[in-house]
Amino acid sequence: MPTNDERLAQLDALRAESLLGGGADRVEKQHASGKLTARERLELLLDADSFVELDRFVIHRSTDAGIADQHPLGDGVVTGHGRIDGRTVYVFSQDFTVFGGSLSEAYAEKICKVMDLALKVGAPVIGLNDSGGARIQEGVASLGGYAEIFLRNVLASGVVPQISVILGPCAGGAVYSPAITDFTIMVEGTSYMFVTGPNVVRTVTHEEVDAEYLGGATTHTTRSGVAHLAVPDEASGLSAARQLLGYLPANNLEHPPSIDTDDPVDRMDVALDSIVPDEPQAPYDMHAVLRGVIDRGSWFEIQQGWAQNIIVGFARLGGRPVGIVAQQPAVLAGALDIDASVKAARFVRTCDAFNVPLITFVDVPGFLPGVGQEHGGIIRHGAKLLYAYCEATVPKLTVITRKAYGGAYDVMSSKHIRGDLNLAWPSAEIAVMGPAGAVAIIFKDAIAGAADSEAERSRLVAEYEARFANPYIAAGRGYVDDVIRPSETRPRLVAGLEALAGKRDTNPRKKHGNIPL
Repeated sequence: MPTNDERLAQLDALRAESLLGGGADRVEKQHASGKLTARERLELLLDADSFVELDRFVIHRSTDAGIADQHPLGDGVVTGHGRIDGRTVYVFSQDFTVFGGSLSEAYAEKICKVMDLALKVGAPVIGLNDSGGARIQEGVASLGGYAEIFLRNVLASGVVPQISVILGPCAGGAVYSPAITDFTIMVEGTSYMFVTGPNVVRTVTHEEVDAEYLGGATTHTTRSGVAHLAVPDEASGLSAARQLLGYLPANNLEHPPSIDTDDPVDRMDVALDSIVPDEPQAPYDMHAVLRGVIDRGSWFEIQQGWAQNIIVGFARLGGRPVGIVAQQPAVLAGALDIDASVKAARFVRTCDAFNVPLITFVDVPGFLPGVGQEHGGIIRHGAKLLYAYCEATVPKLTVITRKAYGGAYDVMSSKHIRGDLNLAWPSAEIAVMGPAGAVAIIFKDAIAGAADSEAERSRLVAEYEARFANPYIAAGRGYVDDVIRPSETRPRLVAGLEALAGKRDTNPRKKHGNIPL
C-alpha cells in the first residue's frame, strides 16, 4: 500500500508528464515550424495564472497496433476554463505534438465537456485549432466525436459567443465546427482550412494548387468570406480573440460590457460637415465618417478584406459597445451585391443574438445590377439582409449620409422595418432611383419630343433633384426622425443609445423563422 507521500509524488510526476504533450522532440518541431504549443497559446490567451485544466489524465481507448502502446496524458487536446479581462471563458487547445492533434473519441468528449459547462454557466467558448483531422485508427468513433462537437456548436449558437482561432491545419469535417461558430480568426502562412486538400483536388479536378492558396488565411478573408480576421502571427490572433470578447456579453441574457471613455460624448467633428462631395457620383471613405463619430480608438473591423463595398465591425459610443454596418462609397459606389448582403446579414444577426445595438450608415445606390448577380441569386442573398434587420430586436439607429435608393433604402434599417432612430444628413437623397434614371423613365417621351433633348433632360433632372434628392420629403412623413448637421452625429447617436437602453421588442412566438439561406 503506497504512502500518502508516494501518492503525492505520483500525482506530481503525472502532472509533469501531462505538460510534455508529445515529447520534447515534437515540441521542438512545433517551434521550428513557427507555431506555439497548445499550453503556450493558452498562456497568451488567458489572464495570467487563471487557467484551470480539466481532464488532464484522459487517455485514448484505441487498440490499434499503431498507437495501442502509446497513451499520452490528455490525448492531444488541453481543455478547461480561465479568464479574459476578469470574465470566465471555457477553452480547448488542440495539441499538434500528440498524434498530429488528431481527434479521437476521448479527445472529442473532452471538448464536449467544456462546451456543455459553458452552456450551463453562460460563458463564451474559444477553440484553438491545430489538428490533422480525425484519428484514422478510431474510425467511426472519431467521426462520431466530430458530430457531437458540431451538435454542441449549434445548440450554443446565439446563447454564448463562440470564437475559433485557426493556428495550423483544419481540414475535412473538422472545418465545420469553426464554420458554425460566431467568429473565425486565421494566422497568415501557418493556418489553413479546406474540405478536401490539394492532393485530392489535383486528383479529382486536375487543378494544381497549394494549401495556402486553396485554404489559407488570405483566401478565406478576401475570397471566400469563411474567416473573419487574418493576423500575422499567433500572438496577434490570440490578442484579437481577447479584444473581440470585449465587445460581447458572456451570454445572450446579458448586455455587452460598457467602459468609461475619455472621449466626450458631446464631441462634434466639424470635418464631417464637408465630407460628402457635392458631386453625387464622387466617392468618399466611410471609414473617415466612422472615425468622426465613434469613441476614439475603439474600432474593431470584421471581414475587412471581403465584400469591401460594405463595412462591418464593433466600436463604442459613449463607452457602450455597438455593431456598425456601413456602405463604402469608395468601392462599387456602396452598392449591395451578393457578398455584401451575406456579410452584413450574418453580422446583424450576431449583434442581435448578443444584445449589441446596431448603428447603420447608409449611402447605397441600390443592389448591384448584372447577369452574374441575378444568376448568382442576389434576390435570395439580398433577402437575407432584409430578414436580418427585420428580425433584429436590439436598438437600431440609422444615419443616411447620401444615397438611399430603391429597395436598398428599405433594407438598410429603415423606419419601415422597425428602425428606432432614423437620422439623415442634408446631403441625403431618398428616392426610388437616382435622378437621371428616374427622369429617363418618367419623361422619356417629353425628352424625345423636345427641340433640345439634352437641355430638357438637364432641366428635368434638376427639377427632380430639387423635389426628391433631399431628406425633407421623408422627414415630412416621419420616415426620418430628424435631419441633422453631420457634425452633430456623435452626440445624437449617444443620446439615442441612452434613450433606447431599455428597449423591449419581441417577435411572434415560433420555433424559428425560415431565413432564405
